[in-house]
Amino acid sequence: MVPSLFPRRLLSALTLSGLAFTAQAADFTVAYQTTVDPAKVAQADGAYEKASQSKIDWRKFDSGAEVITAVASGDVQIGYVGSSPLAAAATRQLPIQTFLIATQIGAAEALVARDGSGIAQPQDLVGKKVAVPFVSTGHYSLLAALKHWQIDPGKVQVLNLAPPAIISAWQRGDIDATYVWDPALGVAKQSGKVLITSGELGKLGAPTFDAWIVRKDFAEKHPDVVRAFAKVTLDAYSDYRQDPQGWLANQDNVAKLVKLSGAKAEDIPLLLQGNVFPLAADQALALGAPTTQAIADTARFLKEQGKVEAVLPDYAPYVSNRYVAN
Repeated sequence: MVPSLFPRRLLSALTLSGLAFTAQAADFTVAYQTTVDPAKVAQADGAYEKASQSKIDWRKFDSGAEVITAVASGDVQIGYVGSSPLAAAATRQLPIQTFLIATQIGAAEALVARDGSGIAQPQDLVGKKVAVPFVSTGHYSLLAALKHWQIDPGKVQVLNLAPPAIISAWQRGDIDATYVWDPALGVAKQSGKVLITSGELGKLGAPTFDAWIVRKDFAEKHPDVVRAFAKVTLDAYSDYRQDPQGWLANQDNVAKLVKLSGAKAEDIPLLLQGNVFPLAADQALALGAPTTQAIADTARFLKEQGKVEAVLPDYAPYVSNRYVAN
């Protein structure tokens, strides 16, 4: 990653080394998704409410596109989205900022072909029904995979389905393949073959990530609340990364992940290993040129696919590292 400039200022006594601080209370709504990440334990424990001294309304969404719609309307102040819907939202110049990289996606998202579908290799996707939530990281990755394999997307029946609908369609046998995340990914893998993962695509030049975004008006009014939210998340990541095996040995941690993600307990270790959860020092570097460039690259790809009308000359206003410290 390319280092970005990071303002070395005093952040209301907040540091990521554990010093106490006081956040101005502000009740707000958070849009979360069914991803498997260590911070869901903090969510289940009420750590975000305690740190922000606020009442939080946690609302589950099935896709980043739905989260963006809720954030744009003002119904949600903080939301979890993938890099593709983030790029689309920034291109539309919605009043948002990326304040934390939630995960760099690896094996936690993948393209799976159904057993018996006749798909043994990528070229067999031609003419087949492939389900994916449109304008999601999975959608971006699917199109990137088809481009890598030199397959015309127009020759594949790409269907726009939300993850719950993908599970139903898969179980009925209505689709041949899907590019998705858990819990739908776990269902598909039970009777399917993984053709490629997002981690593998990242190495081929099409990386994807998930991020936490915030409405600019909320962040400007309650910066300490946003910093508190970031600190709780990064503390959770640090706890996991210091001793992954010990963390997983705590069945209470696993149970909370299962409850909030819908994934199976036996799949949790692999799903956590399939992503990278950036720590504080990584965040301070990433939330600048690297993320701005990644959003711009994604926007250009979406424009090529006709998903957005134009690409902005600069995406820096939609990324900020002011809410994290190293």
